[in-house]
Amino acid sequence: MEVYDAPQSQSRPVRNKRRKLFTLEHANRTIPLVKRIVADMVKQYKRVSSLEERCHIRRPDVSQEAHHAVRRQYEIELDRLRDLYEELTAIGCELKDWRMGLVDFPAIVDGREVELCWRHGEERIGHFHEIGAGYSGRRPLGEVAAAEPAHQA
Repeated sequence: MEVYDAPQSQSRPVRNKRRKLFTLEHANRTIPLVKRIVADMVKQYKRVSSLEERCHIRRPDVSQEAHHAVRRQYEIELDRLRDLYEELTAIGCELKDWRMGLVDFPAIVDGREVELCWRHGEERIGHFHEIGAGYSGRRPLGEVAAAEPAHQA
């Protein structure tokens, strides 16, 4: 998979790692893998949320031993969720919403850095939004020519 390094911006804090940028084609080629990871993440997030709720509400009819067993299981499931998250971020995209399975891919559109936006259940990337605009700021990709990589000097 080809990715491109983003130029450092003066308005952003300097990071140790440069952000990867995707073309629309490259981002769409990752969708089969991203789909599998995100499907697992959405399921795992539900498990973790359910266990977390049980950990924080101590019922009198549950023994201390049983409560500790739930806490141990919660920690195991949370570690699995973290592993999935790390697997997704290693691709270069970013999970924005655990429940919806919303993922953004950094890209350049019309000469500016934006995020290609994909939601669990969609076949391909069909939307983008400005940095920080989030899901409510999604716009169809048809509104722009294409997502292009940054030109490197």
